[in-house]
Amino acid sequence: MTDAIVRFLQLYQQRLIVAFATHFLYVLISVSIAFVVAVLLAILLSRIRGLASVLIPLLSVFQTIPGIVFVGILFLYNGMTASTVVIALTIYAVFPILKNSYVGIIKVDDQYKEAARGCGMSPMQILWKVELALALPSIISGFRISVVYTVSWAVIAAMIGMGGLGEIIYSGIMSNNNVMILGGAIPAAIMAILLSRLIDVARSRLLPRSMRRGIT
Repeated sequence: MTDAIVRFLQLYQQRLIVAFATHFLYVLISVSIAFVVAVLLAILLSRIRGLASVLIPLLSVFQTIPGIVFVGILFLYNGMTASTVVIALTIYAVFPILKNSYVGIIKVDDQYKEAARGCGMSPMQILWKVELALALPSIISGFRISVVYTVSWAVIAAMIGMGGLGEIIYSGIMSNNNVMILGGAIPAAIMAILLSRLIDVARSRLLPRSMRRGIT
């Protein structure tokens, strides 16, 4: 088994590096877009809660659609392009961040907002310095979930020939090559673990100890 892994690395080292970099870029771009969209949408829905009761369950439906079906539909309209992958991953990545951000914002106690108004803060200052600040643990948790999920979802790029670690995994499946399957799956798992750990480190720097308790 060790000899097979060594041979795999010798033969596919360059391809593996390119696939890893492509996979990472898909995750980075799609989650970045999803984060901005989700937080802005969460702020809007926290002001229009009746809309939230309709929109959030509706968006959750997208989580149940198999990736191959969703990418296939987008492929018909957008073709075999990187943007097809990014759009699909972004839509999948939005929901965990949106849900956590919305819950975090609406759970901010009114007494803190009233105190901020009493100090003369504007609505924008209250949003930024009180609501989002207190909702930050929940927002970060949603972001972390979204990042880890998107690393696994990004294998769908291979379904339309757009690279990533999924390409190596599917090549291994088609050729019944277990080493190649592991050669794509293990780097994806390592990526998810490293990104999750990086978010944990950033969270420990951003949040005071009292706000980190009970957060996973």
